[in-house]
Amino acid sequence: MKLLHTSDWHLGRSFHGIGTLAAQRRFADQLLETVITENVDVVLVAGDVYDRALPSVDVVNLFDEILARLNAAGVQVVVTSGNHDSASRLGFGGRLLERAGVHLRTRLSDLATPVLLPLMGNDAGPDNTTQVAIYGIPFLEPRLVAEELDVENGTHFSVTEAAVKLIAADLATRAPGTASVVLAHTFASGGVSSASERELSVGGVGAVPLDLFEPFTYTALGHLHGPQILSESVRYSGSPLPYSFSEARHRKGAWLLEITASGLGEVRKVQWDPERALSILSGKIDELLSSEAFSQDEGNYCQITLTDNDSPELAMDRLRTRFEHTLVLMFAPETPRNPEQQSYGDRIAQATDELELCCGFLDHVRHRSASDDEQQILRAALAGVREQESAL
Repeated sequence: MKLLHTSDWHLGRSFHGIGTLAAQRRFADQLLETVITENVDVVLVAGDVYDRALPSVDVVNLFDEILARLNAAGVQVVVTSGNHDSASRLGFGGRLLERAGVHLRTRLSDLATPVLLPLMGNDAGPDNTTQVAIYGIPFLEPRLVAEELDVENGTHFSVTEAAVKLIAADLATRAPGTASVVLAHTFASGGVSSASERELSVGGVGAVPLDLFEPFTYTALGHLHGPQILSESVRYSGSPLPYSFSEARHRKGAWLLEITASGLGEVRKVQWDPERALSILSGKIDELLSSEAFSQDEGNYCQITLTDNDSPELAMDRLRTRFEHTLVLMFAPETPRNPEQQSYGDRIAQATDELELCCGFLDHVRHRSASDDEQQILRAALAGVREQESAL
């Protein structure tokens, strides 16, 4: 049996103000191509299907379209909810969808109810009865689920541990040799986070020990957006698209795994290249606009840090003449201003007139003194204010 481990689709998310729906449709095409070319039997989605608890109509329609295409391709789909999803909304119609091969595990009451699928052909055991039991642990908010899980001190670790014990108890009732796959949307110890993930708890106390998942054939984790191998059988697939510049070096995709009667077989990475890559650039504006070293970055989404000592005028407009898709602009002067210089508060207190006050503010917020033309505009504006005050 071949399973494709994905997670963190975040359908409907924007990227620094840029809509990603077209890019997510492109991901859907890549997903279907992988399913078909690799003869995938089961697609796993380990949480954060949507980016918001109340997704827009277009976003819901996209998910509906993806499920319909997967169904037409003849694959089973197992989905659990993440911290961005509304578990009840994502789980709506789950009992009916089950008949179409779409298995939603968003309710606490269903986490120890596996999706049971038989191994077929060469993957099956000698009696052709070997099964794979797939369990889904939705994102567990400790305050909301601790009582139902009979946990006195509700933390991410304690409620996840209780959920795993329920799954282990059910697995113990299954036929010997049953393979087990667990989907869990959580932060496991050893995982490396990105800037685009929402914290599950403050200070990292939500980290779940890795050995909690050792009893299972494979654990498909969701929440962290970078593909990661925590152990041979415990992995994060990461998000299919980058959702922050901290993910610029990620190679997005999914894990393709095989399960046989002997257990976990080959696990390999499937890569999905984005239509537009991410570039993180740094330098002085003249160098960035002229150097051939940055030619390969011209068509990418760019985050640029300018190191000029004075903030260049019309910096974003000028940069976009070469890097059209610049989305983030920051300043880090190569030679920082002398910390012993007069503070902004002292400058305000010692300003001799309104013009000096305004020019001091400009210099403070943009790291560039007011030009002669700007000073002339400020003088005219101040004169206009004085005229209005005298007319009152």
